[in-house]
Amino acid sequence: MRPTFLTIVLCFSLIALATMLDGSNRKEATDSTTTVQSAEISKMANNTGSRVGVVPFRDTLFYLSNRIGSHTAEDRARNISKRIRSLYEAPFFYPDSLSLIEDESFTEIIYAPDIVVMSVTEKDAQSANKGRSELAEVNLVSIKNAIEQERELNRASNIGKRMGWILLILSLLFLIIRLINLLFRKLTNYLKNKSVYLHSRLGFLKFLLLSHETFEIYLFKIIGFLRLSLQVIIVLISFPILFSIIPVTRTWTVTLLGWVLNPLNATLSGIWLYLPKLFAIIVIYLVFKYAIQLLQYIFSKISDGTFRFEGFHRDWATPTFSIVRFLLYAFMLVLIFPLLPGSDSDAFKGISVFLGILFSLGSSSVIGNILAGLVITYMRPFQIGDRIKIGEITGDVIEKTSLVTRIRTVKNEDITVPNSSILNSSCINYSANAGKKGKGLIIYTSVTIGYDVQWRFVHETLLKAASRTETILKKPEPFVLQTSLDDFSVAYQLNGYTKEANSQAMVYSTLHQNIQDCCNEAGIEIMSPSYTNLRDGNNTTIPAEYLPGDYKAPPFIVK
Repeated sequence: MRPTFLTIVLCFSLIALATMLDGSNRKEATDSTTTVQSAEISKMANNTGSRVGVVPFRDTLFYLSNRIGSHTAEDRARNISKRIRSLYEAPFFYPDSLSLIEDESFTEIIYAPDIVVMSVTEKDAQSANKGRSELAEVNLVSIKNAIEQERELNRASNIGKRMGWILLILSLLFLIIRLINLLFRKLTNYLKNKSVYLHSRLGFLKFLLLSHETFEIYLFKIIGFLRLSLQVIIVLISFPILFSIIPVTRTWTVTLLGWVLNPLNATLSGIWLYLPKLFAIIVIYLVFKYAIQLLQYIFSKISDGTFRFEGFHRDWATPTFSIVRFLLYAFMLVLIFPLLPGSDSDAFKGISVFLGILFSLGSSSVIGNILAGLVITYMRPFQIGDRIKIGEITGDVIEKTSLVTRIRTVKNEDITVPNSSILNSSCINYSANAGKKGKGLIIYTSVTIGYDVQWRFVHETLLKAASRTETILKKPEPFVLQTSLDDFSVAYQLNGYTKEANSQAMVYSTLHQNIQDCCNEAGIEIMSPSYTNLRDGNNTTIPAEYLPGDYKAPPFIVK
């Protein structure tokens, strides 16, 4: 059900209840009222000892504390209340017919010629510290006013007016709730269009890792809670107004207003007392916010090369700013924490300690990776895009975070490596010297050639193969090393410089093809791996379709 419909149903139920209670001309209502009055009188007698109040309607008119003959003060109060109620229920009531009759020992209040409403004795006058006639006159005026007021309240025309006021208040309540719904709907649509801007302006949300989508969800939940709270407050305020219109429920007004106003007063008082701390929090937040913006501007200029500091590399700017921002936010929270409401309570301190223990126990590996990430950042063993080798993993660095480093292998596989593993392992960077300022990466490959071939001829042939490889630099020049003299062959190592550190597989493949071609053209037999070749007439003949057109095969390959 909608809140407005529930409100209308509740209010109309109260109206029906009040109408039934106001049916004073019915015998059932009279009996019920008499029972309630008797209970009230008994209650007051128990609470005040011998002092008993006369309560014919809702309010106490006066008190009795003395007995007359066998009638106790409680009996007298009950009987007087019944007589006053009877006068009220009479079809015609004439206030001037109430009068006093004096006797030697008491004064009687009578209506018309023979209806005794009550008797005032000397003891009653002494208990009230007044004269007997004076006390009787005061009680007569109280009885007359109470009956006239009650008849006025329950007059048919007044009931119609009360019903009209009730309907008017209900209509206003309905319109106010509809207006609140309309205003909050427009506010929600406005904030939905501005949510991206608000999220970007509130920088601390990014520090709390609160995404735009999550920020939107919490924002609209807060708006819905405020809308519902405002509607509930308005409904609670309207109830005392409605109850004050109906005489029977008028005494409930103070209680209902207390239920609404006491918490509201406590809340507003708490907010008022908290305002100095709230302003201090706002000032602290603004100071740190603009300080962080200034640092962000400085570090952005360092990152793009506008500002230069000797010994401080440009790629250090972003991680250093992240560290400084984290420390500033942490310091800001330390300053704000004592200003938060309830921060000095034992419950708040207990929750803080509990969260700290959970964080320390569950984040040891995380903190280790973060510290390793910081060390790696300032050690600068590699950059984004570098070809590196960590353990058995070789690939290009595609992402560096505070926790992990992601590497894409030559087979297009993405591997996530924890920073602590990188810090504890050796790291080979193939791209460090392949940039514009470096000589280039030296790639090398080995072949074994027999002792029957002159080593100078082998050097010349291998260098020729390197010159045919486009990715091998001409300057610095390639060179050949003789790495070992084996039993049946000599090991030659061809070295060449290249700038294509991230394309080593293709560089090696092209270089190996050229080495094969150049050795075949020169008639040099590559003996890698070593094998035994019997040449006594068992020479292998290669079909002509597998040979280049200008290729001249050595005698041991084509017979």
